[in-house]
Amino acid sequence: MDSNGYSDPFVKICLKPDMGKKAKNKTQIKKKTLNPEFNEEFSYEIKHGELAKKILDISVWDYDMGTSNDFIGGCQLGITAKGECLKHWYECLKNKDKKIERWHVLLNDNTVKDTDD
Repeated sequence: MDSNGYSDPFVKICLKPDMGKKAKNKTQIKKKTLNPEFNEEFSYEIKHGELAKKILDISVWDYDMGTSNDFIGGCQLGITAKGECLKHWYECLKNKDKKIERWHVLLNDNTVKDTDD
């Protein structure tokens, strides 16, 4: 939260191991809110068999003009995930070409902190 009591959050997603620029996406910044909703979709051109070897990093950031953005939290979906994140990943792999939506708890964990823009 910024000094005004709000945040300017946005989400970064990255499919790893990195596939270059096409693996990274960002949502729009939601100005002055503590309860953002991001109704944006991103897709990747990847063979279904290769997807099982990937990890999807999802991180939420507070945009700060003139200074570095603040990491809020994130999660990872992939074969190395645990609990609900792992279940979600398996469900995505099992249901090719189907949209699978889930809520996840954000962790303030350096494993999901990707500072590359």
